[in-house]
Amino acid sequence: MYHVYILASRRHGTLYIGITNLLQKRLEEHRNGKGSEFVKRYGVYRLVHSEAYERVEDAIAREKQLKRWKRDWKIELIERENPEWRDLSDLLV
Repeated sequence: MYHVYILASRRHGTLYIGITNLLQKRLEEHRNGKGSEFVKRYGVYRLVHSEAYERVEDAIAREKQLKRWKRDWKIELIERENPEWRDLSDLLV
């Protein structure tokens, strides 16, 4: 499975959109300061949204689509499923 995910620094804070095939591992990398300088610089560690795809092509297309979206649209997407902006990483198995 491939995951498109959105991280936030806080509610309505800085957002980061990424893609990975190992979401738990990628989150650990972000939290350990590896991978993305942007995430490290802005403290964007809270998993607020994720979507799973079987095909990498679909995940890449969705990531690109979300990155082109207006900020308000991204916030609406997050709040539709996660109105409290909870860190969803504890729900990962």
